[in-house]
Amino acid sequence: MNTDLQLPSMYDSLSESIGHQANYVPLTPLSFLSRSADVYPAHPCLIYGDREYSWSEVEKRCQQMAAALKNLGIKQHDTVSVLAFNTPEMFEAHFFVGLASAVLNTINTRLDEPTISYILEFAEAKVLLVDRELLAVATPGLRSLKASGKDIPVILIDDGLAATKPALPDDLTIHLYDDLIANTEVRRADYLPATVDNELNPFSINFTSGTSGKPKGVVYHHRGSYLMSLGTIAGWNISKHPVYLYTVPMFHCNGWGHAWTMAAMAGTVVCNRSIVPKVVFEEIQKYRVTHFGGAPIVLNMLANAENCPDKVATDRKIYCMTAGAPPPASVLKRMESMGFDVMHVYGLTETYGHILQGTPQAFWADADDETLAELKSRQGVRFPMTESVQVVNPINMKPVRNDGVEMGEIVTRGNTTMLGYLKNAEETSKAFKSGWFWSGDLAVINPDGYIQVKDRAKDIIISGGENISSVEIENALYKHEAIGEAAVVAMPHEKWGETPCAFVELREGASANESEIIEHCAQHLARFKKPGKVVFCSLPKTATGKIQKYELRKQAKELAG
Repeated sequence: MNTDLQLPSMYDSLSESIGHQANYVPLTPLSFLSRSADVYPAHPCLIYGDREYSWSEVEKRCQQMAAALKNLGIKQHDTVSVLAFNTPEMFEAHFFVGLASAVLNTINTRLDEPTISYILEFAEAKVLLVDRELLAVATPGLRSLKASGKDIPVILIDDGLAATKPALPDDLTIHLYDDLIANTEVRRADYLPATVDNELNPFSINFTSGTSGKPKGVVYHHRGSYLMSLGTIAGWNISKHPVYLYTVPMFHCNGWGHAWTMAAMAGTVVCNRSIVPKVVFEEIQKYRVTHFGGAPIVLNMLANAENCPDKVATDRKIYCMTAGAPPPASVLKRMESMGFDVMHVYGLTETYGHILQGTPQAFWADADDETLAELKSRQGVRFPMTESVQVVNPINMKPVRNDGVEMGEIVTRGNTTMLGYLKNAEETSKAFKSGWFWSGDLAVINPDGYIQVKDRAKDIIISGGENISSVEIENALYKHEAIGEAAVVAMPHEKWGETPCAFVELREGASANESEIIEHCAQHLARFKKPGKVVFCSLPKTATGKIQKYELRKQAKELAG
């Protein structure tokens, strides 16, 4: 805390008390766990299969695991990597790693061996917590590190609900999670304090998707994670004791920070190892779920699932947060009809997740279904914890007009912006310019002040001197009932320089041809924006489910000859 403040003389008597430990405590979401355990010790915290733990039980388990990490030699600022599904152990890691003064590094469960090996080495992992089903993909990296003199202990999650139980390698040092809990006794008087000496200390490392080149390690601090949690509570209709279905992967922006959010409100977290629509609907009804989150692809799965209920809940609203590409209006309409209150949000790994929300206005209630879905698909306005977001012309740094037409780049500043990229000063410097974090996303501001993303800066299509938004074309494609997923990239063109090329996946059992799709787009867009070519294929995706547009650009270039 900066105590070197220039105050008028009338405040001179306060100079010695500013920043005193009585009126300043560094912020950390670890404190949420101890409070909920103290205030609601018997309230259910985690539910997973036939396992259920109260808040006091989870606090004790986290204290035991923090002590176990210290017994394994973990020191302050050491990295503890985690490769796991959304099980209780993954949730608990969001607390016990910090209690041990270490830094949490959650790894995407869909990554390949070389990328996991790279992350373990680059993040300088000192321990790996891993699900048994995922150990094989991490083993090459562990062996490579061992060969270089770094024998990383493995803490194994041996989940009874796992589909398979692969044999364990005999050349690695492996400790069972359950054994560490059973064999590490911690008296209440010896609990590690849920505090930090500096709120800007590194708290977690989240690696980007790596859509181009090696993934970058985004470093979060305690202060940002704390304020993200409180901002989510204020911006997402969360009251005491919510019931949250964890369908957002906890490796992605720490599960959007919702583990800490639920701890702040003493919620009940229903863990979900994998997303199966039938199971999701059953759990929502069985546990009376009030909140859940998921990428548009998850909403798409639920909206189009066979035998899905016409109404999931009639006695309560089920609040759903979605982030990523704008959800198709048809999916939003279907989700709303089933009783879900869907809020579209926008953010990046570098901003701890969501910073903008499509928060509804009172007059939206009078809009028809189609208009309401369009309004909700926008990225929206600032979350309560977001200090400032602007859309600016990157050349002159002036804000764009609120006309829904002039495009600029989204920039932000605030407490939920990363410390920087791990061991990458050059990329950090590129991201932080002129007092802002530069997102790389192009957007417009509508007359009502709501921001709407139009494209990534690198994905804009320039045809005949005109800027064409690939997202705008994708939105038009999604209005065709046969299309399940779509992506548009620039294809080289001899006359126009570039022209849009659409890659689409059809819904199961649906049919359409290229001319039909192009004409459909021409009916919803200015004709110069319609795709010059349509390719029917399975869309390539990153491990986090993002469409790999750089692969599609390669294909488009080959198609252009």
